[in-house]
Amino acid sequence: MKQNLAHIAVVVRDYDEAIEYYTNTLGFQLIEDTILSETKRWVMVRPTGAENGCTLLLAKAATPEQEKYIGYQTGGRVFLFLYTDNFYRDYENYTAKGVEFTIAPHVEDYGTVAVFKDIYGNLWDLIEPTTK
Repeated sequence: MKQNLAHIAVVVRDYDEAIEYYTNTLGFQLIEDTILSETKRWVMVRPTGAENGCTLLLAKAATPEQEKYIGYQTGGRVFLFLYTDNFYRDYENYTAKGVEFTIAPHVEDYGTVAVFKDIYGNLWDLIEPTTK
């Protein structure tokens, strides 16, 4: 049996705002932006260099109930884990672009890590894994 995660849905306020942030601030690639109806699009982004990895599906909140969870999908816990091959390159780039880090860079057994908020308040770990 072979399985893998294909997409993770991130509830967003606006498609174009989300695309702008994830591509220009975080440097992700826009993989697809397909109009499905007057109010719904299929929008996928992924980190640059992650050719076969899981993508983020940017899903616009469609109801007031969904809007309540924008930026709070995991109840305030770290939601997503972004691995990098050069922690300080990405940390400095993100900081220069105004990304807010809530936990400063530090070294753990598993690698160098810091926590940042995305445009909606979702918490991310930026991690350069320790090579063993």
